[in-house]
Amino acid sequence: MADDWWGRPILPVLPRLFLDHFHRTSLVAEGPDGLAGFLVGLLSPSLPDEAYIHFVGVCPDARTSGLGRTLYERFFDLARDDGRHVVKAVTAPVNATSIAFHRRMGFTASDPVPGYNGPGTSLVTFARTI
Repeated sequence: MADDWWGRPILPVLPRLFLDHFHRTSLVAEGPDGLAGFLVGLLSPSLPDEAYIHFVGVCPDARTSGLGRTLYERFFDLARDDGRHVVKAVTAPVNATSIAFHRRMGFTASDPVPGYNGPGTSLVTFARTI
């Protein structure tokens, strides 16, 4: 289903290990027709001040409903409750929609970081103090 939301396979960026190990800090939103959105987030085990949003998906029909904002705000609450003060995320430089959304949510965005995930990959990094 979520593959249809992007028009391409997403399983390579959403392996089962995230759902097995971070389900307590991930969120699912149901709508009248089933899955409306989800957020896979984690509380960093190595950086006790940080939380990370790994992947977010919102059904195309719900993309202007505020569901994405609601998922992020609920994750911010989870992170705050655990004593976290910074939330981070990344996206591809070509994903203008994601970059604009994160900026509207109060994140600062970096310039593309060459080699972020290895040679040939550039990613925009986001950080927001909560």
